[in-house]
Amino acid sequence: MNPQVAVRIIFSLGIINVISGILIFFTCRCLPGSRIGKGWMANKYYQRFFKMHCYIWWVFWISVMIHAILVFAYIGLPG
Repeated sequence: MNPQVAVRIIFSLGIINVISGILIFFTCRCLPGSRIGKGWMANKYYQRFFKMHCYIWWVFWISVMIHAILVFAYIGLPG
């Protein structure tokens, strides 16, 4: 694989990691107990989004693993 392509994939996976991390936070099971979460749980669109929590974790971990493998393969260990 071309190093430029690898760097682009690594960067894209990093963005996916950040976005899925934010989505995991906003679907956290303890959020409905908070002041903000109580209002959100009244919204049926948020309730559907809230049910996606476990699937978002799968996207997050697969992305993190592929990201780490590519970083170690193409950039190497620091130091």
